[in-house]
Amino acid sequence: MATATSLSLHGHGLGLPSPTAKTPARRLLSVTVRAMAPPNPSKVAAADGKFMPVIDRKAGYSFVYPFGWQEVSVQGQDKVYKDVIELLESVSINMIPTTKEDIRDLGPPDQVAEALVRKVLSPPTQKTKLIEAKETDIDGRAYYTFEFTAQAPNFTRHALGTITIANGKFYTLATGASERRWDKMKDRLHTIVDSFKIETKV
Repeated sequence: MATATSLSLHGHGLGLPSPTAKTPARRLLSVTVRAMAPPNPSKVAAADGKFMPVIDRKAGYSFVYPFGWQEVSVQGQDKVYKDVIELLESVSINMIPTTKEDIRDLGPPDQVAEALVRKVLSPPTQKTKLIEAKETDIDGRAYYTFEFTAQAPNFTRHALGTITIANGKFYTLATGASERRWDKMKDRLHTIVDSFKIETKV
């Protein structure tokens, strides 16, 4: 939290106006607060060239995906990006209408994530395991993030998801990779999940 002392520190290589300059105090305060604001995770991730940003103001969300993944059309999904070689590596986002106003209205993180993993995010023939589920807060909005595996006869997918409620919609972002590539991909997949944010009211 900004203090009176920190707001008075102009100049000194920070690109802020000198207190001796004829600049209105309100403008000085505005410039200083903007300089101190935490960076947007999507913009930070995209800035290093390893990720591409997605900003959908109509649908009201943003996130990033790894550079090189391609957008594909999948029925029932708002957007899907995937690796064209490693087909289990993908990110998808889905939205459905809801009368709820907060994700916490549906129950605790582990309960909601468990139901979503078993009934929505994995085929009924696959054996699923919820590894972790937790609540996070971004700009005063609650998100549930979770990690799980889904085992098929010939492969296991290790995945992450994040869900929230806003604008009368239940948002689900899911991403993952094969278990054999999890150690290589997990940092990138966590970046995707951490970048997901509700952008605007629509």
